[in-house]
Amino acid sequence: MQLQLAEFHHFEAAGQPFLYLVPSGGIFALDSLSRQAIELMRQQPYEARELHSVLVAQGADSDAARECIEELVAARALAPEGGWKDAPDEAPAKFPLQTLVINLTNQCNLSCQYCYEFGEDKVATPEGKPKFMEFETAKQSVDFLFAESAGRKSVHITFFGGETLMNFPLLKQVVDYSREQAAQRGVSIDYSLTTNATLLRPEIIEYLTANAIGVTVSMDGPKEMNDQLRVFANGKGSYDVIVPKVRELLKQHNTRPIAARVTLTSGVTDVIRIFRHLKEEIGFHEVGFAPVTTSPNRLYAINEKGLDDVLAQFEQLAYEYRDYALRNELHGFSNVSDTLSELHQGISKSHPCGAGLGLLGVGPSGDISPCHRFVDSDTHALGHVSSGIDTAKQQEFLTKGHIHAKYDCHTCWARPVCAGGCYHEAFVRYGDTGHANLHYCDWIRGWTDLCLRIYGEIATHNPGFLNHFEQRKAA
Repeated sequence: MQLQLAEFHHFEAAGQPFLYLVPSGGIFALDSLSRQAIELMRQQPYEARELHSVLVAQGADSDAARECIEELVAARALAPEGGWKDAPDEAPAKFPLQTLVINLTNQCNLSCQYCYEFGEDKVATPEGKPKFMEFETAKQSVDFLFAESAGRKSVHITFFGGETLMNFPLLKQVVDYSREQAAQRGVSIDYSLTTNATLLRPEIIEYLTANAIGVTVSMDGPKEMNDQLRVFANGKGSYDVIVPKVRELLKQHNTRPIAARVTLTSGVTDVIRIFRHLKEEIGFHEVGFAPVTTSPNRLYAINEKGLDDVLAQFEQLAYEYRDYALRNELHGFSNVSDTLSELHQGISKSHPCGAGLGLLGVGPSGDISPCHRFVDSDTHALGHVSSGIDTAKQQEFLTKGHIHAKYDCHTCWARPVCAGGCYHEAFVRYGDTGHANLHYCDWIRGWTDLCLRIYGEIATHNPGFLNHFEQRKAA
């Protein structure tokens, strides 16, 4: 059998060579013999028996050389001449729902300029639709979740807005009703929410704690950074209002980790300082960062140099994360945790995320969308909770978003963890949910390579730490 090198990304970690296999998403540690075989194949293609003969001639044991070649072929680091001819996976006709994002309201008491729901690049068309979800619509949403999640042993509801807590009474009703429905079906259910924290009160914190509801707080760091864009309608910053409430939340809520979610903009890119403030001074368990989703001509958009600076700071925090992991300690930089979790699970994505597959969003009106970022958008509606999902529109969305439809991605080694990037980002930038996010390609490759090196070091020096990602998957 004539052999050739298959597709992979080579990286070094802890003084050892590894291959990140594409498109499988596997990570293969090379020993001295397999490294020798790969180096020989880099120079020229060989038939399997010829490669075996050369390895033996260079001092390898015959059986070890044969096993090495078989292992590299089985791992798909080596391929038959012409490469592997796997048929591309199609978008599944039916995929059980796992998570429903319920937008309790499309109203918010802040006026953040970069808001994807109400800002300059909004895709929502909320005119003439309810501003607050009613209980009947919420019940239909829960019923829809259970009807579409057949076969799942557990499901999840995320509460969203607008500002989620502006409709807190409905949140409690949804928890009661969905728990009752889950119990009748023998299914477990859990909950999370995202909030700007301005409306947190002792009784709300008590309820969130008692019901083990996960909380993510949108907050952009110290006062002078947070208050640049996270402001009330009168222009007043939100920092002084939310910090006492967040401290009380962190003090009282001990049933789930509390996370901060930071939106990076042109004036808010000091990642290290923001992380130190939110993690060490405020006390969040985890802090995650995302560059703002926006057209490139907005004043708050981050330019290429700014993204390079962000990546350099991410690298500093990632190596801190590694040092913590080697001491069996949790660091709290969730961007690393999320990527390492995907690498550990060997994920190879057909689509960028679960939107339209295992995750759907529901707006206050009951309209179904691919995810919360498309809620209230007539263009992207996929049906209504009262009548079900429009499978033709869903299939069109998924077919367009499939990695095989994104020709720019076909030669990129990072596609197993990226699959072209966020649908909403693509629509805002290119007017097409199926367009690859080409403006982030170098950034994604740099970030993935960094996380592979971090993973390799942890796998080599403290492999037991990786059990955290098994628990994360189970959760």
